[in-house]
Amino acid sequence: MAINAVALAWRSAGRRAPALPSLRATQRTSILHRESLLRQVRYSSDAASQTKEAAKETTAQVTQTVKETPKKAGRKLKRTVLGTSLALTLLVGYIYGTDTRASVHRYGVVPLVRLLYPDAEDAHHFGVDILKTLYKYGLNPRERGDPDGDGSLVTEVFGYTLSNPIGISGGLDKHADIPDPLFEIGPAIVEVGGTTPLPQEGNPRPRVFRLPSQNAMINRYGLNSKGADHMAAVLEQRVRDFAYANGFGEHDLAEQRVLNGEAGVPPGSLREGKLLAVQVAKNKATPDSDIEAIKRDYVYCVDRLAKYADILVVNVSSPNTPGLRDLQAAAPLTAILKAVVGAAKSVDRKTKPFVMVKVSPDEDSDEQVSGICDAVWGSGVDGVIVGNTTNRRPDPLPQGFTLPSKEQTALKETGGYSGPQLFDRTVALVSRYRSLLDATAPTTPKVIEAQEASATTTQAEPDMENLPPVEAPSASEVLPRKVIFASGGITNGQQAKAVLNAGASIAMMYTAITYGGMGTVTRVKDELRKEQQ
Repeated sequence: MAINAVALAWRSAGRRAPALPSLRATQRTSILHRESLLRQVRYSSDAASQTKEAAKETTAQVTQTVKETPKKAGRKLKRTVLGTSLALTLLVGYIYGTDTRASVHRYGVVPLVRLLYPDAEDAHHFGVDILKTLYKYGLNPRERGDPDGDGSLVTEVFGYTLSNPIGISGGLDKHADIPDPLFEIGPAIVEVGGTTPLPQEGNPRPRVFRLPSQNAMINRYGLNSKGADHMAAVLEQRVRDFAYANGFGEHDLAEQRVLNGEAGVPPGSLREGKLLAVQVAKNKATPDSDIEAIKRDYVYCVDRLAKYADILVVNVSSPNTPGLRDLQAAAPLTAILKAVVGAAKSVDRKTKPFVMVKVSPDEDSDEQVSGICDAVWGSGVDGVIVGNTTNRRPDPLPQGFTLPSKEQTALKETGGYSGPQLFDRTVALVSRYRSLLDATAPTTPKVIEAQEASATTTQAEPDMENLPPVEAPSASEVLPRKVIFASGGITNGQQAKAVLNAGASIAMMYTAITYGGMGTVTRVKDELRKEQQ
């Protein structure tokens, strides 16, 4: 019995034993499931947190965007306004600064240059260089609105109809660097030079001195020049550039076509209603007593420069070249001028340049003026430029004014004086030259014949009705009147009118521009218009 009981118990235990691992597996699965659920809940909670954080960030970004949008729009508007204002400021500044009517040229630029360059020659070089550069980039001063368009200042010179009677004297543009920028500020005539056959340094520096209280200068440059060949190359390139820009090409034929007038403008100025004058002189080293050598100097310059000029100016009046003024005596002057006229007439161009002689204001005795007039008629030159700088030292203006000590020192320097004090002498000398040139005009055989016939008719009896009519000589048989340009002390429109009334065709300026700035020509023309009303 006992054995059976044990066996029965063992079987019961054996049956239960397999059920224990199954219970453990069930319990483990339940735990794993619970952990899985916990993880899912945790993950869901984390996801919810992340979603909530992302929502917060998105909300914050939207809020920030909403807040920054007006600021960005404001900044953009501000940049637009600033950019537009800057552009308008530059545009207005460009229009104002490049207009010759702007007062800044007279009251701003001139004093500033004088302050920056105490040496007058340094200021001169700076002015030429800056004007040349500004013109290259289209930033140069110029007349706006075509002030000459009303025709009130139109004048006839050498058969050309000029827009006005104002010119710029030689010396301001010594090497033909800036004829076009100078034309832009309003004159009808620009004179470049003087140039000599060979390069020469001129006199030692310092050689230019200011007298600001008198708006005057003293210079003893001594005809510093880069030589006729240099100037010819500069002017040739100018013509070639013009030919190319106007559709003629860039070859030799194009240049010749422009010089022959096919462009419809004077071959020197290359501008309608304007003329370019080129001043020539002898080298300092050429002996004063050798007239043939001196003639060769002038002819050398003419041969190289004549075809690029509308007017050739023979300088025999510079006070800074020893012996030069001695050439104003009738005999040597006639010989030199004949040589120049002959060379000018042989230039390879359809229209030939006109020839003028520049005379000194100091050679003003009756004998000297008469001798120069005889040389003018005897040589065939077309006119006279009266005058140049003077060796004299005029009294300060206004009367009784005492010069500052620095200017009193400058007044003692050797050289030619230029300034408003020369004006009265210029007007008087122009009047004398006008009268004497007209009075000494030679007559052609046809004119003499007409005069004799007229005298015979006058002496005839009143009842002699069958006398043959006396024919007046034609225009081609009467020698043209000599042209006069006035240079010396002209600073305003009233003075320009005075020299024109005295017999000049053109009123020329130089020193007035150095003190009055780039608007001087425009101002003088405006004043001249008012004087003519």
